[in-house]
Amino acid sequence: MPRATTREQLLHDMADERNKLEKLLGDLSPEQMVTPGVCGEWSIKDMLAHISEWQRMLLGWYEAGLRGEKPGVPADDLKWSETPILNERIYQQYRETPLDEVLADFRARHADLRRLIEGLTDAVLFEKKRFAWTGTSTLGSYAVSATSSHDHWAYDLIRKWKKGR
Repeated sequence: MPRATTREQLLHDMADERNKLEKLLGDLSPEQMVTPGVCGEWSIKDMLAHISEWQRMLLGWYEAGLRGEKPGVPADDLKWSETPILNERIYQQYRETPLDEVLADFRARHADLRRLIEGLTDAVLFEKKRFAWTGTSTLGSYAVSATSSHDHWAYDLIRKWKKGR
């Protein structure tokens, strides 16, 4: 899937990938959603919590940038090459969170990001080096990664897991 380079395409891709994922989730029982082993030891619930947390982090980075701060990305103590450590922290943080809370947060964070993106221009989203915290990347690229790309990743893994059962 080519990466979005406009706000319109980003919003389209976000909606498209989320709709596919939500349809797939709608076919699953609560028991299936909490069964480990979909992505390593992670359950579907764990994957959704992972997506929500990455979206929460993006919203936080954006807000910090608006205040003139340069947040530690991806975390204050980690480099991008250490995202497996961050992902394990996210898993540990949310693994005991009930499914209904994870689902509510999963949908709320997506709605928060959609609202944010709807209010931004192509220039704000896709101009390189516009924000100090994005480095040589763009806010739009971060948004693609946190939304449509993550949803696509989850959809593929869940579909594969479901077929193998």
